[in-house]
Amino acid sequence: MKNYHQLFTFARNALENAYAPYSRFRVGAAVEADDGRIYTGCNVENVSYPCGTCAEASAIAAMVCGGGKTIRRILITSDGSSLVTPCGACLQRIGEFADADTEILLADRTGIQQTFKIAELLPNAFKEF
Repeated sequence: MKNYHQLFTFARNALENAYAPYSRFRVGAAVEADDGRIYTGCNVENVSYPCGTCAEASAIAAMVCGGGKTIRRILITSDGSSLVTPCGACLQRIGEFADADTEILLADRTGIQQTFKIAELLPNAFKEF
């Protein structure tokens, strides 16, 4: 298991690569997968807003591409002053690769501030945890 500080560092580094010229709100995510590897993602905006990609979605795609099967934990951070929870679509994406023990960690600039289990944020998922 990777330590939380390492996951935080990976997510903060990913945030630095975010492409957010429209909202100017950068988000970074880091997934620790069942294979022990950490996969990262950042938000990538598009002038046609619905075509953008959330940081969580890009980190999950990187995990799948890299061979990871299950999310042990995912850390989400932003450059804003408030904690950012995954949107509904990203919660369902996380849920697709989660089990009952999957943690969602929310961090600000200084570190992890809140931890949830997936079922707490997605109580009526399309699957049972």
